[in-house]
Amino acid sequence: MTGGGIQSIDYAAVAAPLVLALVAGLVLLLDAFLPARPGGARMLGLVTLGGLVAALAVVAVQAAGGGTRRTFCVPASLGGAPAAGRAAPASCSFVADRFSLLIAAVVLAAGVVVVLLSMTEIAAERGGGPGERSGPAEHGGPAEHGGPGERGRIPAGEWYFLLLATLTGAVLLPASRDLIMLVVSLELVSLPVFALTALKRHDGRAAEAALKLFLVSVVSTAVTLFGVSLLYGVTGSVHLDRIDAALRATGDTAGDMTGNLAGSTAGDMVQVTAVAIVLVAAGFAFKIAAVPFHFWAGDVYRGAPVPVAALLSVVSKASGFAGLILLLTSALPGRAALWAPGVAVVAALTMTAGNVLAMRQRAAVRLLAWSSVAQSGYILAPLAVYAVAPRAAVGASVAYLVFYAAMNLIAFAVVLLVARLPEGQDLEAYRGLALRSPAAGLSLAFALVCLAGLPPGLAGLFAKIVVFRAVVDGGLGWLALVMAANTVAGLYYYIAWTARLFAPPAAGESRTVATRTAAGVAVAVALAVTVVFSVAPQVVLSFTG
Repeated sequence: MTGGGIQSIDYAAVAAPLVLALVAGLVLLLDAFLPARPGGARMLGLVTLGGLVAALAVVAVQAAGGGTRRTFCVPASLGGAPAAGRAAPASCSFVADRFSLLIAAVVLAAGVVVVLLSMTEIAAERGGGPGERSGPAEHGGPAEHGGPGERGRIPAGEWYFLLLATLTGAVLLPASRDLIMLVVSLELVSLPVFALTALKRHDGRAAEAALKLFLVSVVSTAVTLFGVSLLYGVTGSVHLDRIDAALRATGDTAGDMTGNLAGSTAGDMVQVTAVAIVLVAAGFAFKIAAVPFHFWAGDVYRGAPVPVAALLSVVSKASGFAGLILLLTSALPGRAALWAPGVAVVAALTMTAGNVLAMRQRAAVRLLAWSSVAQSGYILAPLAVYAVAPRAAVGASVAYLVFYAAMNLIAFAVVLLVARLPEGQDLEAYRGLALRSPAAGLSLAFALVCLAGLPPGLAGLFAKIVVFRAVVDGGLGWLALVMAANTVAGLYYYIAWTARLFAPPAAGESRTVATRTAAGVAVAVALAVTVVFSVAPQVVLSFTG
């Protein structure tokens, strides 16, 4: 791990993000130097898909091997003044443990589905038939600057490179154990996403969504960095474990590692610590679209290409929650009495606002956007009881996140297929879908009842039971009541959308959804995983419990 003052890198620990980074470079080189030919965009998609599968295999091998791998470690001799006269243990910036491997697996599995959706989106933008696309316009051929339609094409090389960059950050983030790496990983997740949103050229709605996402990202980063600088100033360390040790060692008179502060100065330091916690938590709240930082979600999801909306709702959200959980439970567990009540209030407001706004929507993607905000509230809720039951709180939040990811990806995959129809963005386009296109309609219906928490969507039901149990056992009865009320409220728009799927089609309506190969595989993969979670929830619960 370390040798004297010289670091040695455990490449096995960083293998998964390293694979993604190398494949990202390969995709960019292939796009730049390979001759233009039909099928080029599809080839880049398959290379990206292969990289994700390889990284997922690495994560699976690491999880099967058990244990924890650490690298980029700082020995005690370089850790500054020891707390309470004791030698501080070595602190590591990258830790591949049970938590980080689970989040990485969720992110990579979701990435596979997003790449499959991207292959469909890019093929459709290039104007081929319903099957696999080919022709000179596929990858920089003579039609590159041909007509007005070609000007709006999505550049495949840049798209897959940015997607891989986002996924690299999403895999790095849950393994980050110092503030600097946490912030850098979070930005690596965020920055490519607004570029992906804007890659749909000459689309005013996409440009507007990208600008809004950019502004949100800049503000959230500034707020996070301000909070990080205060935490470093108060504790004298960037490593999460040493921040916790510093705050615990000095109690409510914390701040100076010597413990020789005057009473008034100590009181100021306590206030600075509280402000730092609020600022850093607020920065992460922007990323997960928690109230009051949720305002951007509807417009950004609606304006972005559907694969990017799916990326935001699952990968970006999983990364944001991973960072927030690490910050609160690794750096600030001793201050749970300070941040837990705030988390409870934000969770209640987030699920309420998300459900109320979702009820008013008439566009499918906007409904899923606000539904995603409501789901963030459910994921946050167990963290409010961390001070009472730390292990159960984190386990419930992570379990809900895993269940939610699979269910939501089914919905976005079907929405992508329907969006290709005229007026396909509106909920009315789904009327009679289960009768016109049974595979797509039944898959979406299963996803919606899962999100609602109703049988036969047992994955969603188990997810809500796990969260309810954690909150009730933690003594927050009022939050459990708010969750129950919001669960009932959520039934309204989920059931209304499901009912449309089985309603008689409008007179003369006979359009069917063309199930393209890549999107069909995406639906099948997400559906299979959700069915497994419904039949055997212990697959998730045993890993998070």
